[in-house]
Parts: sequence; structure tokens; C-alpha cells
Amino acid sequence: MSAQPEYAPAPSSGAAAQLLARIRTDHRADAWVPAFERDWGKALEDSRASYSLTPLHDVVRTWQIRLDTAPAVDAFIDSGMDDSGFVALEDVLGPRQ
Repeated sequence: MSAQPEYAPAPSSGAAAQLLARIRTDHRADAWVPAFERDWGKALEDSRASYSLTPLHDVVRTWQIRLDTAPAVDAFIDSGMDDSGFVALEDVLGPRQ
């Protein structure tokens, strides 16, 4: 039985390096590169402590999704649509633990 979720395939061994290369080409690289490196470092620590690759796979999947959806977010912001009538996710979920 695998510790990986069944809904998504495990990333390749070079996925983190490929992601970092993609992040470095994004216009948000100044903020996103340090954030990815922080997330990856934490995942490495968690993996060493748990003997599981799941934290590393989770970081890769999260950042793949973030990069894949960034153009849609940019398009929404650039469209000038008013999203002020919506409730902030933090207000729904409460403070992070």
C-alpha cells in the first residue's frame, strides 16, 4: 500500500528542480522562489522525520497547481472584475493553526 494519495500520480524525481526553474521565469519570482525554497526545506525536514516522501510530493503538487492556475488568476485580476462582494477564505475557515 502506498503512502501517496490515489488521486494523483507521484511527481518525478526531478520535479522540484523543474518547478523551481518554472518559478524563476514567473513575474512573481522574487516572492515565489523564497516561498518555494521554504516549503521545500520544511518538507525535507518532515520527510526525514517521518521516513515518508509524502511531504515532498505535496509541495510539488501544490506548486504545480499554483503555477498552472496563475495565468487564470492574472486574467481575472487584469479583467478589472469587482470581487469585493465575496467573503475572504480566512473569514470562513478561521485563523490558521
